[in-house]
Amino acid sequence: MADYKTMTTAEIREDFLSFFESKGCKRYPSSSLVPSDPSLLLANAGMNQFKEYYQGIKTMKEIGATSCQKCLRTNDIDNIGDSRHLSFFEMLGNFSFGGYTKRDACTWAMEFISSPEHLGLPLDRLYFTVFTDDDEAIEIWKSLGITEDHITRLGEEDNFWAAGPTGPCGPCSEIYFDQGPEFEGEAPGDDGDRYLEFWNLVFTQFDRQEDGSLPELPHRNIDTGMGLERIAAIMQHEGTNYEGDIMRTLISLGEKLSGKKYHSTDEIDRSLRILADHSRAVTFMIGDGILPGNEGRSYILRRLLRRAVYHGRLLGIQGTFMAEYAHEVAVLLGAEYPELVEKSALIDGILTAEEERFGATLDAGESKLTAELEQLEDGAQLSGEVAFLLHDTYGFPIDLTREIAANAGHVVDMDAFDAAMTEQRERARKSANRDAWGNAQSIWVALSDRLDETVFDGYDNNELSGVRVVALVQDGQEVESATVGSEVEVVLDRTPFYAEMGGQVGDTGRLSGPGLYVHVTDTKHRDGGLESHIGVVEEGTLSIGDSVTATIDAGRRELIRRNHTATHLLDAALKKVLGDHVNQAGSLVAPDRMRFDFTHFEALTKDELDRIEGMVNAEIFAAKPIVTKIMSIEDAKAAGAVALFGEKYGDVVRVVSAGTEDTPFSRELCGGTHARNTADLGLFKIISESSVGSNSRRIEAVTSMGAIEYVDERLAQLDEVAAALKVRPSAVADRVEQLQQDLRAANHKLEAALTGAGSNQVAEALKSAVQLNGYSCVIAKLEGLSGKELRSAWDGIRDASDGQPVACVIASATADGKVSLLAGATDSAVAAGFSAGDIVKEIAEFVGGRGGGKPAMAQAGGSNAAGIDAALDAARTKLGA
Repeated sequence: MADYKTMTTAEIREDFLSFFESKGCKRYPSSSLVPSDPSLLLANAGMNQFKEYYQGIKTMKEIGATSCQKCLRTNDIDNIGDSRHLSFFEMLGNFSFGGYTKRDACTWAMEFISSPEHLGLPLDRLYFTVFTDDDEAIEIWKSLGITEDHITRLGEEDNFWAAGPTGPCGPCSEIYFDQGPEFEGEAPGDDGDRYLEFWNLVFTQFDRQEDGSLPELPHRNIDTGMGLERIAAIMQHEGTNYEGDIMRTLISLGEKLSGKKYHSTDEIDRSLRILADHSRAVTFMIGDGILPGNEGRSYILRRLLRRAVYHGRLLGIQGTFMAEYAHEVAVLLGAEYPELVEKSALIDGILTAEEERFGATLDAGESKLTAELEQLEDGAQLSGEVAFLLHDTYGFPIDLTREIAANAGHVVDMDAFDAAMTEQRERARKSANRDAWGNAQSIWVALSDRLDETVFDGYDNNELSGVRVVALVQDGQEVESATVGSEVEVVLDRTPFYAEMGGQVGDTGRLSGPGLYVHVTDTKHRDGGLESHIGVVEEGTLSIGDSVTATIDAGRRELIRRNHTATHLLDAALKKVLGDHVNQAGSLVAPDRMRFDFTHFEALTKDELDRIEGMVNAEIFAAKPIVTKIMSIEDAKAAGAVALFGEKYGDVVRVVSAGTEDTPFSRELCGGTHARNTADLGLFKIISESSVGSNSRRIEAVTSMGAIEYVDERLAQLDEVAAALKVRPSAVADRVEQLQQDLRAANHKLEAALTGAGSNQVAEALKSAVQLNGYSCVIAKLEGLSGKELRSAWDGIRDASDGQPVACVIASATADGKVSLLAGATDSAVAAGFSAGDIVKEIAEFVGGRGGGKPAMAQAGGSNAAGIDAALDAARTKLGA
């Protein structure tokens, strides 16, 4: 009989957040898995989004915060599939930045854990660990009813948290649940499962110095984290992360798809757990705007996705299946994380496209591996370097390499493979930025501590007078003044200059005053809402406190406005033509052009591009107004405003609409500058569409003066071509088609002359034919033929045989040194013992290549033309010719 109640994951999540709200903490939604902190690849802890509060850069009026943060960690990916480890998990947390005390945090933790209104866990099954020297924590726990035999002191490795070698740090206290004697384990903190740690309370109270001393921070902080999957397993009376309601439902889906049963074999259990974990992780990653790729978080997504697909294959699941997991994840967690539902079309499309692509990758890797194994002697070891090449270049999992090798009677040199992997990790480690707190030393952070944010007043103004210089920065250092010739970054109290953001380039222009002229070449955003006007002092001296007139290049800004509005119209048109899975994945808005990256799974057809371009131009020619409104984020979403993937927005946002109020063609959250009317754009022309990675496309386009220049240039090029062809411009296409037909006919005649039965080369080759056992064989070196032309030469040899049994081994090198080998035979020659595949496989190494094929036809390519004679001699020896 269970001695405590049962709760679902959803009930635990809501109960926790409501509880800490009742204590005065502000509830925060989970931040994206893509953190705003550049030192982090992925959100990996609940405190990530509160880092600036811990640093003192930001403050909040509430006593603290509470959240349920989606997290992803892959440092122990090879362990995922056991009963403990997860890549994606939800972390419940409560946080204080001096607002409440260590005693408060412990008291509330005990209330939530033990009171019947909440978790109601029995006290005799709760155990606590504390830092060795943290007598304060021990006294607090004891005052809350915990007996001393349920408290264990552990050292710095287990119960002391630090941001790095120096900086904020402090003791922590972990809470464990005794799952019972049926589980292995002797004490909290050991490797067994009996004592399951589910909540960690970190008390950040010291500022470690380089000499090791630990002075107190200006105020103490609280950072707690409770793994939702772990506490769900406890509250559902199960023993592991994978037995809770969320993960067990995903495992059941794997059982349904594969026909395999959970808890049947260790191998099946591991694969089902990996599928459940990885499918949830990749669904959330794509929902937060991450796309598969070969670097950073994109590579992590691809690796998790491919590992899941591989284990699906091991389980015997046929066809694509990851989208089914994504649907189940959305059903289970979509109410809490609505992006899973909103982005379902995108998630499905990317999962399916990547899954199909990896299927081809697996096939290619398996073909490469098979070729390598065929070259090994019986029982020989497959080199670790080859295994690493398969892993690194083909994305072929090492587990699959080992399994296939074992089936062929070989083992993999795992020492060499592990050495190559270690070397790769070391390179990655050295290149990674691991100073999670280092940017606090930036001059811009220091300036933002004392300066107000720069006020942007440039939506309707091209010039502002009487603006004040509040800071000057040169070479990363604050200065009091800058003289003629100095490159300087200028911070103003207010400005009409738009700082580069959201793809829109920064404004240029000038800062001026009596005897002063600064040429501004760019404008950038800096920490704390400060804007940097980057320029050169061309006249006078600029000093802090000066009053200047700030003037932007209005003509350049106007062109930028038009191209920015064009990106909004293009985004809306893409969604209408291709589907709602389209999301902006990057942009560039410059005065001369615009570039728009978006999520899509295949190249656009000419018809699709024509429809998109036509749609945008229809809006331009309709002369619709561009309307900008300031509204709450809730009202903006209710109005259907499009938000950028992964972008963080405040409570009040700027909404830009093109068209009528009730039925706008586009409506987006945007802080950029825009045209006043769609007619300002004049004309929209797409100049290219291309791939920028898996599931991501790019359109480049021009508007206004850029479109006119583009059209004029193309018309001039057409006139030049027409003049060269001596036809009217309207007849160029027909004339080109006629020339192409003539060229194809000429090439056909040339190929026939070079390779047909009547060609000189084939005729000379036929003279060298030797009679073997049951067939005649031509072994010859030809000149200047490609692999395709060698096949035509074989056709000529076969045609000249008048139906008699004939075979050939022929070789040729083209002018650029590429070598082609071909062996071919009639069916009767094959029946007499000729095998083209065996011959080519044996002689290809002489020309530095590899090849093979069937008994009647085989080819190989190489790069060593000097080896052709040796290759043909080897063929003669093998055939006895």
